[in-house]
Amino acid sequence: MLLPSTEAGRGRPVVLLHARPTDRTMWDAHLPLLAEAGVRAIALDLPGHGDATVPDRRTVAPWSDVLDTLDHLEADRFVLAGNSLGALVALQAAVTAPERVEGLVLVGYRPHDLPASPRLDAAWEAERTALAADDLDAAVTAGVKAWTSAGATEEVLTHAARMLHRQLTDQLTHGEPPQAPDPLGTGPAALSTLRDVPALIGVGEHDMPDFHQGAENLARDLDAGRTTVIPGAGHLAPLEQPAAFCALLLEFLRRLPQPSPPAHR
Repeated sequence: MLLPSTEAGRGRPVVLLHARPTDRTMWDAHLPLLAEAGVRAIALDLPGHGDATVPDRRTVAPWSDVLDTLDHLEADRFVLAGNSLGALVALQAAVTAPERVEGLVLVGYRPHDLPASPRLDAAWEAERTALAADDLDAAVTAGVKAWTSAGATEEVLTHAARMLHRQLTDQLTHGEPPQAPDPLGTGPAALSTLRDVPALIGVGEHDMPDFHQGAENLARDLDAGRTTVIPGAGHLAPLEQPAAFCALLLEFLRRLPQPSPPAHR
């Protein structure tokens, strides 16, 4: 499927992939900052999120949808920047089409096979319990508390609640779409094929220990150097600290080789 997108600016394409409880509007504050810096910033809704409704429980392959959408948008080569689910999809797209990926900026990643911490288990259980009791508002409140830091602004909390409410409503209406086989497989073997792709791995200062551990493991598997900790942020670090995230991203872009001219079409 072609994914809904919002973009701003001209220059090297940077694809922004959102976290699970959000949608492409999580990047609303980032688009003008990146456009002003000479970047073509493209924010996508992943399948089952935002405007990318998946009816009838169709099997989805988000990484393929991302690549197909970028074909449609005539973005041949690009940098992938993802938060949480978006970081996972970025990796999946990168191992599927490594020749198209000029760099990876991944924040809040945790592999599915990493045992959940008590804090993460409690967050999941709070959401499940609220949904089982048909209390959507309680589920949203639990999710916002879990995925943002104690210092998040009212604007951030309101935005996160709005996105999470929509995502959970769509999930209850349409169900979770089944996923195609993961191109990452199991273990770090697939990730080792990306060691030549420049990468920046980050995590919010106040995120759960699962994601700090996930970031450390991913940085090691990709040979990406030290993990970058984003101060004053929880799991949705780019949403809470857009200026800091954009600064990190732009500094990363400055260290990359100049992009090749677009392929002739």
